[in-house]
Amino acid sequence: MKMTDLVLPEALIPELAATSRNGVIRELVERLIACAGLDESSCDRIARAVIQREQQGTTAFGKGVALPHARHPGVRRPLAAIGRSPEGIDFSALDHEPVQVVILLLSPPDRPDEHLAAMQRLYKFVQAGNTRRFLCSSQTREAMWDLVVEADEVPKESGSR
Repeated sequence: MKMTDLVLPEALIPELAATSRNGVIRELVERLIACAGLDESSCDRIARAVIQREQQGTTAFGKGVALPHARHPGVRRPLAAIGRSPEGIDFSALDHEPVQVVILLLSPPDRPDEHLAAMQRLYKFVQAGNTRRFLCSSQTREAMWDLVVEADEVPKESGSR
């Protein structure tokens, strides 16, 4: 699964306006809905679903990154938005550190395998090399998009080392 198939360039937010976990989730949901041409009336339902999932257990796995996600019938394929908070947001992270990079994933409910594959791809993206550090310092949508594109260009490691 390619990053450029998941992440919409217009859904990159180099400086999130929201300062709370729920506010950030709402901001990313609104942006993704607008960019993907989804039904705007589903915004509240999607944001509530993501927040409800977050309340079951944090998606902030540490090192300044959170990956909130939900499945919703209005989504036809996995889609992601990425937001950056230079100050950091309290996501109740496992390492108790503020989150600077939030990646929102929305997927169709009838494709659990695609949802899991997208989650794995996004997790690998932020764990690869210096990607996380560069995302945290990216001040423009273009700089963030360059990292997404670059993730698809990096050759896969072979097992013969």
